[in-house]
Amino acid sequence: MNNSRRTFLITSIGVASTLALSRQAFADAPKVTEADPTAKALGYVEDASKVDKAKYAKYAAGQDCGNCSFYQGKATDAYAGCPMFAGKQVASKGWCSAYNKKA
Repeated sequence: MNNSRRTFLITSIGVASTLALSRQAFADAPKVTEADPTAKALGYVEDASKVDKAKYAKYAAGQDCGNCSFYQGKATDAYAGCPMFAGKQVASKGWCSAYNKKA
């Protein structure tokens, strides 16, 4: 039983360390620019108030990356990861057509 506990603790420490390091590595990831091909395809803007409402009728006031289910940071983070833009960060105040309200 002692061996199982030791294995569990070592594994838990390893997982926690990996998560902490990956979050730090992602914090250094580049920011998505509006000129990025994926950003253009999804209509990404760094400031949701500048969404072309005629082109993106789905957009509604109050929608931004910070309250999207894909946003991988806290709503208070200025930038965080998004699976739509692999390896890059999006602005919390940004928006794209993949927006999905956080539950």
